[in-house]
Amino acid sequence: MTQPGAIPTIDVAEAAARRDGPERPIVVDVREADEFATVRLEGAALLPMSTFGERHAELPKDRPLLVMCHMGGRSAAATAFLLRNGWTNVVNIAGGIDAWERAGLPVKRGTPAPGEGELKT
Repeated sequence: MTQPGAIPTIDVAEAAARRDGPERPIVVDVREADEFATVRLEGAALLPMSTFGERHAELPKDRPLLVMCHMGGRSAAATAFLLRNGWTNVVNIAGGIDAWERAGLPVKRGTPAPGEGELKT
């Protein structure tokens, strides 16, 4: 799905397939906490753009990362940033949580449980 020289990007169907695959990718949600509380993927790690610059080093370089936001803009910027800073197995999820939900893929809503959104490597 990615054009040469572009930010590596996959659609939500491919993201869902990879998420359930053997590589155990981490879904990195770069939206803010209030957006995450509204709708999110189970098991996603929340690293909001407001703190991403300070926290990106917490992300492992030895696991695939699937980066998402609301519609794909912020996650594209975060994906590009990671690629410029030494990560190699990272892709942007086109359309973000909006496209994920429109595709009928499972989401969670409401106040996150304690520990939900924490990065688990």
